[in-house]
Amino acid sequence: MTRVPAWLTFRRYAAFVTGMTLTLVMLGIYTAASGSGLACAQQWPLCDGGVLPRTIPSFIEWFHRLWAMITGFLILGVAAWAWRAGQSPRTRWAATVATVLTPMQAVLGAVTVTFNGRLPGGYSAPVHAAHFLVGFAIFVGLADATLTAYEGRYRRNRVERTRLALDVALGGLLAGTVLSRLPPLLAYDPWAQALFYGVSLAAFGALLGAVRWLGGRDGGGPGRAGRGRLRWAVGVAAGLLFVAMVLGRDLVFYTATVGLVNAAVVVAALALVAGARWRLRDDGAASDSTASVSD
Repeated sequence: MTRVPAWLTFRRYAAFVTGMTLTLVMLGIYTAASGSGLACAQQWPLCDGGVLPRTIPSFIEWFHRLWAMITGFLILGVAAWAWRAGQSPRTRWAATVATVLTPMQAVLGAVTVTFNGRLPGGYSAPVHAAHFLVGFAIFVGLADATLTAYEGRYRRNRVERTRLALDVALGGLLAGTVLSRLPPLLAYDPWAQALFYGVSLAAFGALLGAVRWLGGRDGGGPGRAGRGRLRWAVGVAAGLLFVAMVLGRDLVFYTATVGLVNAAVVVAALALVAGARWRLRDDGAASDSTASVSD
């Protein structure tokens, strides 16, 4: 029987693979935005007529494929470990969903780079949309599996964790606003797009954690009705952030009207997260010294 190091626990492994997946999304965004996705002469899985690339754009596409392959096997490992170790049903099924979607994501990636190749029309808005949505779903599944695996292992109580998550989400939303196509502060170039999705996915993961922890049953923080309202507000903010990420891709013609909608979505998400954080500014003071051990 294979032994793993004592420090390598399932929850740490799941968190690492979630980070790998976030990085993979960023690589994919940069590869597509820079035009490197078509640099291998519409070949998949080969590149420039062979296994190794011959140009810098081809290397970017090749490296994206390599990272995707490694991450895919690691995702499979999350699901296998979850079932073998008898993790909670939610952890097992979240990891399984991410694993099942991974081959689909690989197929969509292959279709995307066959524009004017063996499958005309592969490099199109619908395929790009499906590619992004499946990748987003894989990330969410892994993030949820990680959060569930950490239950009972947190050092902070539920209110403290929620406050920290909202701080991270608020920071991610603000950074994403600077990097997005909304303000004239930065050019929405490939690097900005990749960073925008990196901070936005991190913010979404933080909001996912906040929604979970606001649904807790311990006595810290606001009452049940107050937690329910905050949970609803944070959940809506997560949905708005998802809309902002969809509008950040070139999936719709970005008219002035779409730009106004995008701005309204971002402002509403910021307001909801800031409001929830302000509501929790003093809550849980009585329980700050006692971390929850019943999660």
